[in-house]
Amino acid sequence: MTIKIYGFSASSNSLVVFHVLKELGLPYEVIQPAGFEEIKSLDYLATKHPFGKVPVLNDDGFQIYECRAIARYLINKYQGTKTSTILIPSDVHKAALVEQFISVDTSYYNPPISKLTVQLVYFKRIGNEVDLKIVNESREELEKVLDVYEKLLEGKDYLTGEFTLADLLHIPYTYYAINVAGEVDLLNKRPNVSRWWKNISERECWKNVVTEYSVK
Repeated sequence: MTIKIYGFSASSNSLVVFHVLKELGLPYEVIQPAGFEEIKSLDYLATKHPFGKVPVLNDDGFQIYECRAIARYLINKYQGTKTSTILIPSDVHKAALVEQFISVDTSYYNPPISKLTVQLVYFKRIGNEVDLKIVNESREELEKVLDVYEKLLEGKDYLTGEFTLADLLHIPYTYYAINVAGEVDLLNKRPNVSRWWKNISERECWKNVVTEYSVK
């Protein structure tokens, strides 16, 4: 049975799952909801995601929501079966470092960059007024986080030294911020962060996601 993903192709969280699936070499089917009305409907809330969000994965009857949980499930079940890509190492210490940086992303990186992207990309796209106060505050907070990343990435191409799920989770929102919103100065003054972004954004699987789903 084909893996099914309920999600919007422009959703950063859906793009995370598409990317994981491609890195693992897994075939899948995307079922795009008709709109926000559908994901807030009583049926969707009862049968897919109780908070009315995407993505949701169905794998031969097993259903799970939240992109990080979906990613870990796919890795735990399928890693190494179709490709040699290792997104979470089996070594307990290396795996712990991956989880550490996933937590760093969730706690410190994702909040400001998602707020910045919502304002500069999503709101502009649907014609909502951009709140410059939120933009400036989010950018300022993200600058401070990236200053820490610049130190963490000293002498490393990836957060743990090798490409993992921790790096992958950063890609969609950063892509929107850099390639769509034009926030290139976030990288230009930080050579280690710039090198890291080049490494992770030029993954062949991510470039396939960008092309297939016209990410822009």
